[in-house]
Amino acid sequence: MSESLPQTAGPPLLHDAAPHFRARTTMGDRALSDYRGGWLLLFSHPADFTPVCTSEFIAFSRAAERFEALGCALLALSVDSLFSHFAWIRSIHAQFGVKVPFPIIEDPSMAIARAYGMIAPQAPDAAMVRAVFVIDPEGVIRAISWYPMTTGRSVEELLRLVEALQTADAHDVSTPEGWQPGDNVILAPELTPEAALAERGQGGDWYFRTGPLPKNGKGRLR
Repeated sequence: MSESLPQTAGPPLLHDAAPHFRARTTMGDRALSDYRGGWLLLFSHPADFTPVCTSEFIAFSRAAERFEALGCALLALSVDSLFSHFAWIRSIHAQFGVKVPFPIIEDPSMAIARAYGMIAPQAPDAAMVRAVFVIDPEGVIRAISWYPMTTGRSVEELLRLVEALQTADAHDVSTPEGWQPGDNVILAPELTPEAALAERGQGGDWYFRTGPLPKNGKGRLR
């Protein structure tokens, strides 16, 4: 049975503390606090035995070791029961040869789904969008994505997102559009009159500085 703190001020937003929960999963009881100290990708799906969700679970399962290498755990959720979850992962293994290596929360009371805003308070049924919450080691929500029931998520993009967040934290930088690990990053601008008036080459200006990651770990490359 799922347990979650009541959510009274609307769904959580970026930089909010992720709502607490404890729930049964396909791998035993799990609580949000179990993941403190590491990154967590919490993602919901509308229902078991649906084709779009199945395609996503296959992709997440095949990428699980890559998330693990980033120190990021995977945790899925739907309002279906554990019996349904077990039957579904058995079908995925039988039909596609893929073992689902991460827990799936059962949320029949919709307590967690409502706490995270996956289901609107006045929704007539349990259908929910494909929501993703990236939660950092301090239990803070760092990224949120929402997809409709008809559109599958990109697991590659979620891997990129987690690594971009970790890179920004570790090196005090930002990442540009389409950034991939190993690419140049965006460096903090030099906020001085001299820097603003200095001549720049093509492709940059005082407010738009790019370069490789700082070699000294966390810090700003000057």
